[in-house]
Amino acid sequence: MQIEKDVKTIINSLKDSSIDYKGLRVLISGGAGFLGSYICDVLIEMGATVFCVDNLSSGRLENIQDLIDQKEDQFTFMRQDIVDASVLEIEDQFDVILHLASRAAPMEFEKYPIAILSTNTIGTMNTLELAKRSNAKILFTSTSETYGDPDPQFVPTPETYAGSVISTGIRSCYEEGKRSGEAFMAAYLRQYGINTRIVRIFNTYGPRIRADGVYGRVVPRFVNQALIGDPITVFGDGAQTRSFSYATDTVEGILRAAILDSASGEIFNIGNDKEMTVLQLAKIVKEQTNSDSEFVFSKLPEGDPKRRCPNVTKAKTILNWSPKVDLHTGLKNFISWVSELK
Repeated sequence: MQIEKDVKTIINSLKDSSIDYKGLRVLISGGAGFLGSYICDVLIEMGATVFCVDNLSSGRLENIQDLIDQKEDQFTFMRQDIVDASVLEIEDQFDVILHLASRAAPMEFEKYPIAILSTNTIGTMNTLELAKRSNAKILFTSTSETYGDPDPQFVPTPETYAGSVISTGIRSCYEEGKRSGEAFMAAYLRQYGINTRIVRIFNTYGPRIRADGVYGRVVPRFVNQALIGDPITVFGDGAQTRSFSYATDTVEGILRAAILDSASGEIFNIGNDKEMTVLQLAKIVKEQTNSDSEFVFSKLPEGDPKRRCPNVTKAKTILNWSPKVDLHTGLKNFISWVSELK
């Protein structure tokens, strides 16, 4: 129920700005993932024809099963790795391509570094080749991780900040993978005139985000622990900051950037610009779940950034986008969805 409400919210926000995907043919890599499946749902409802490519390494078939079963005239699922050369054999023509595929949870960086690097380099080049063939608009979902651990004077962080990244660090497969993906986008723009656009996504949460095993992000992990009464595990002393964006805001920003002519060749931060400590988040989750869970503190992961907050002025100005959902409202929606599953 919550996802259906969220999809309607996104569609209404886009229609208010006369953004229309009706009749467009859209390829989405990573379309069975958390944000990718939201985008599939929205575009199908808006009347687009959607081609979803996902190897299900971190995406879930259940996220798109209803579309497979009920929307076969509009929705095609291809279980395929975007890194494989066979992707280039796809003969369909597309109007818009969204490259979202990639493992993204910090706990995966040590276990799957080569897959993460490959998806964001070879996979990005493959999607760019498809865009070149179709003369399509193409959007690459990059990340706030490209900024590394930013100098405090650059927080909130603008798109012009070059980043402070260790190229061989534990997080480098994702940080440098995404930076390389951005470089491929810039190269294809310069050499072939491909209509590219990049969004750097900041911490996003909402229904369908994975909380199990290595996939657990901080918001779903805190919520799950609080709901079952387990200790809420905080890394370090919890003083590190993050900015949390609800799924509807992030998806709306992606879909605006993917189609607006004014976004061509540009890079946008997409995230909530309200900064808070991780310990503050833990306390809010505990309060909203009426939990008796205690806080336990664990070793801070290697390379964990001290602060993370976007400057979203550019997205506000060019995309007419801004985050709308405050943390308390977003958490209420997410907690309700998680509770329904239990």
